[in-house]
Amino acid sequence: MKTTRKTAAVALAAVALLGLTACSSDGDAETDTSTDATVDATAAPTEEDIAALDSIEWVDGEDGVPTLEFEAPLMVSTTVSRVVTEGDGETIEDGDYVSLNYVGYAGDTGEESYGTYSAGAPQSYQITEAAVAPVLYDALIGQTVGSQIILGESFEVTNEETGEPETTSGFTAVTVEAIEEVLDRAEGTAVDPVEGLPVVTLDDDGKPSVEIPDADAPTELVSQPLIEGEGAVVEADDTLIVNYSGWLWSNGEQFDSSWERGTPAEFGLTQVIEGWTEGLAGQTVGSQVLLVVPPEMGYGDQDSESIPAGSTLVFVVDILAAK
Repeated sequence: MKTTRKTAAVALAAVALLGLTACSSDGDAETDTSTDATVDATAAPTEEDIAALDSIEWVDGEDGVPTLEFEAPLMVSTTVSRVVTEGDGETIEDGDYVSLNYVGYAGDTGEESYGTYSAGAPQSYQITEAAVAPVLYDALIGQTVGSQIILGESFEVTNEETGEPETTSGFTAVTVEAIEEVLDRAEGTAVDPVEGLPVVTLDDDGKPSVEIPDADAPTELVSQPLIEGEGAVVEADDTLIVNYSGWLWSNGEQFDSSWERGTPAEFGLTQVIEGWTEGLAGQTVGSQVLLVVPPEMGYGDQDSESIPAGSTLVFVVDILAAK
């Protein structure tokens, strides 16, 4: 039986389990977690599920990467978690941003299938019921930095040879690395508007709307601070946590907004459109920045979902954290 598709499904299902929110390389701050794997998180863990998780041994590697050792195949019937070690750092509260390292294993083979350690950087999550899966939320709230946690999950995948669904499991070793300092909104010194640029209005929560001038779009990148923050200077290879909204210059139509989704986005500046990389590098944490991105620094002559080819894009971005 082929296992490649199953292993990929294990990885993607674990991403869905954790509740990963990240920015894709095309500038959209939405991670596509679509997969043929269906996570079953509706049932309460059975005694057998708890015993299965208890049978897993967490081994700390010399390189700092943990290994989960268990006798495969190992299955659970639903999502389940176990705290292996309680950390001695700060306590995690609702709404905190936490930095997690994790590595996952396929329950049927015991093989490693994905993880953050190979990327050399942990992943940040805002711990709210809306932003992450319930099993991760319940496992982390009240825990402390330094804690080590095992998550188990059960889901269905499609067998490549038969086309029939089959049930499998995955297990993830999670280490809480830190609680991050992330602003709620841009804060700093307001900057006077620049004539000829879109006019930005903020509601009471800081969510922007724009009025785009009846004029030709700029042909060069515009990066105009609206609020100058007092935090660290953003470097071109930083990973940022931001709130943002985007509109089309041509008709003022909004095509994306993290404010509307209710969860800030996280992305590496090397993984987004050129207009974001150049426009946000050199700004400071806490700033709110107006970006006007010409097509050649955005999506060029290619359609991108609700963005037509050749579009000039307008963004308002709150820089909440950088690392």
